[in-house]
Amino acid sequence: MSSPRQRLDAVWVATLLATGITWWAGESGLGAAAPWAAAAVFALSLAKGVAIGLEFMELRGAPAVWRRFVIGWLVMVIALIATLRLLAG
Repeated sequence: MSSPRQRLDAVWVATLLATGITWWAGESGLGAAAPWAAAAVFALSLAKGVAIGLEFMELRGAPAVWRRFVIGWLVMVIALIATLRLLAG
């Protein structure tokens, strides 16, 4: 079993990689040309937000209502942005 420090390091590296991938997709224009790329960017953003909330904001050990509130808010914001992107064309 990994230590909390190792888990935090792994989450940090994963968020760095996800940030690099989303940056690359945006800078290459791939997100505008391919709908699947935009969906991947939104999915990575959600995964990063959940990881940051659970690990770095320490919501993993918080009462369930706080986890649900923060993750629910994140899902709603990303869904709103994705919907607006679809409506914009």
